[in-house]
Amino acid sequence: MGLVFGADISGTDMIKSYSVVGAVVGLGVAACGGAIGMGNAAAAAITGTARNPGVGGKLLTTMFIAMAMIEAQVIYTLVFAIVAIYSNPFLA
Repeated sequence: MGLVFGADISGTDMIKSYSVVGAVVGLGVAACGGAIGMGNAAAAAITGTARNPGVGGKLLTTMFIAMAMIEAQVIYTLVFAIVAIYSNPFLA
């Protein structure tokens, strides 16, 4: 299974370790995607405000709503990671 020194590891320990690895990788990917999305949203809002300063307030409000939606993805992944680590259905 790809484990060099895995002779003494039980199935439960392997499931726990793979759950932690999956949670960390998933959270890292979600955080990276969220950071890219927030950067793009902020850049677009700054560009829009520079082109038309009169709509800066509306763009700022829309940008904050978009950033909250983007951040929700990372929070959902964090909740899933915590569930996968602490209440894994495969360990019951």
